[in-house]
Amino acid sequence: MTLRWLHNFLEYSLRAERRVDPWLRPALDGLLQRPGTVLVQRLALLWYRGDDLGLAQERVGPDEERLLEEVIAHMRQHMAQDFAPQEMERGGNTKTHGVVRGELEVHADLPEPLRKGIFAARRSYPAWVRLGGPGPHTPPDIDDVGVLSIGVKLMDVPGPKLVEDERFTQDLTGISCPTFTTPTLRENVCLQSWSLRELPLWYFLGPRPHVLDLLMQGLWSRTQGNPLGTAYYSCVPYLLGEGTAMQYAFLPEGKVDMKVEGLPRRPSDHYLRENMARTLARQDVAFTMTVQVQTDARRMPIEHAGILWPEKLSPRVPVATLRIPRQTFDTPAQMAFARNLSYNPWHSIAAHRPLGNLNRARRRIYAELARFRQASNAVAHIEPTGAERFD
Repeated sequence: MTLRWLHNFLEYSLRAERRVDPWLRPALDGLLQRPGTVLVQRLALLWYRGDDLGLAQERVGPDEERLLEEVIAHMRQHMAQDFAPQEMERGGNTKTHGVVRGELEVHADLPEPLRKGIFAARRSYPAWVRLGGPGPHTPPDIDDVGVLSIGVKLMDVPGPKLVEDERFTQDLTGISCPTFTTPTLRENVCLQSWSLRELPLWYFLGPRPHVLDLLMQGLWSRTQGNPLGTAYYSCVPYLLGEGTAMQYAFLPEGKVDMKVEGLPRRPSDHYLRENMARTLARQDVAFTMTVQVQTDARRMPIEHAGILWPEKLSPRVPVATLRIPRQTFDTPAQMAFARNLSYNPWHSIAAHRPLGNLNRARRRIYAELARFRQASNAVAHIEPTGAERFD
């Protein structure tokens, strides 16, 4: 009871802060975000110590399978206790703000080392772009934890895929914090255990505190104004052709309206979707896709997602532009389509195979929870083609 009371007090305090955050955050970010991130990352590197791996190399832990089973069991149980049959939502990145039609245009004349996989030649891929919340719940937007997620499903991608339930897609995923919520699968088990008890803050503050994770989330989470104006980071690595590892990011171009109507009172429960809809009713939106190539195996690790790859060691190089044209996306038919889509980073060609323990776990986590959700909702898995219309 004491743990729950303290948790609720901290949660309500965070929600109160979110009501005034847009007036305070720009100045705080300017003062604290960069130096705070540098300090936290120095401490993370001291704690990490390295794992004697070479570039783009992985190491499978002896108990990964057991940890994976625990995560899946916790997340499936949480989904079942939160959502009724026929109304099942995703176990993570749960709330859908919208799925919008887009196009990823690969840039011409990329440096030769980057011309791998989908970046091998200049061309465009149709895309369905999902913008969502962190999960595992679907709260009013002002009450979430201030982290957004993106899923970019490219279509018409040739070549065999690592997961065979989709034959022509390549999925790219990210969140609005540049490091992941938990650095490894082992810590993710701990988070899911506390989350199942509806006490997720105790992952950060409990008997085995994860203070560096908490500080990074605090430095980068905020009251979000518009998913179309936020940067998204892969946080975990992927191959860029055999022998080379990369992380990628989607960085917004131009400006969109980020104002949250109604603050400091209570805004609309779905204001993020409404802001997206207003934006796309009047303008096109674009993101620059960048990649960072791993150049230092210790300071840019494969098996630890809590360490930010330094741009001084590997600058972010623009490789493509994600274009989202003006459109209407919030019709009932398109929102139903959005709810049924399945994103999985293992919907991938071999040239971009996911790397690291969290990514290895995602292969089964995403697939099994998607099947569980779709079976509960009595819908079949669909692989989109880009030809879908909802007029």
